Amino acid sequence: MIAFLRGRVLEKHPNRVLVDVNGVGYEVFIPLSTFYDVGDEGADTALRIHTHVREDALQLFGFLTLLERQMFERLIAVSGIGPKLAIAVLSGLETRDLVTAVQRADVARLTTIPGVGKKTAERIVLELKDRLNQIIVPAPSDVKPQASDADRVRAELMSALQNLGYHRPDAERATDAVLHEMPESSLESALKNALRRLSR
Repeated sequence: MIAFLRGRVLEKHPNRVLVDVNGVGYEVFIPLSTFYDVGDEGADTALRIHTHVREDALQLFGFLTLLERQMFERLIAVSGIGPKLAIAVLSGLETRDLVTAVQRADVARLTTIPGVGKKTAERIVLELKDRLNQIIVPAPSDVKPQASDADRVRAELMSALQNLGYHRPDAERATDAVLHEMPESSLESALKNALRRLSR
């Protein structure tokens, strides 16, 4: 069972990375919190891994911190939540906001995440509320924007939002608004701001 990978980032996308470990490429699905900080293509990285085994597939889910992996494993223990929805939940809310929403039974906040309806949000609160008391909530960290080519950032931002479950018209409106305000922003910072707009 793979529990940890250290290697070089070959490819980086908002929902997955390809990591070269001594010449072997591992496809690892990640939440946005990991995407923001995993490093650019060519950078060294280290990921904590959850190996998900099914009859027809073996998938790796990766996280930069132990806390992220613990939250993921708690989420997939909730009835009706599989690994991909758990990744969507971690992508839709930063870890500290997710913990706060569960502890406060804030179903409305949870339902702002694409793919999470009222019943699923209620199950998350019901099954996790008493299991998060010892979670240490991390302090916010700022991601420094870097100048990027506007057309590439726009295309990748649109793709990322649609992959996360947002409808194209909503994704376009958020993309246009963010890139109008922040024309030189990186994909990471543009994605954060677009998600903030879409969750209002």
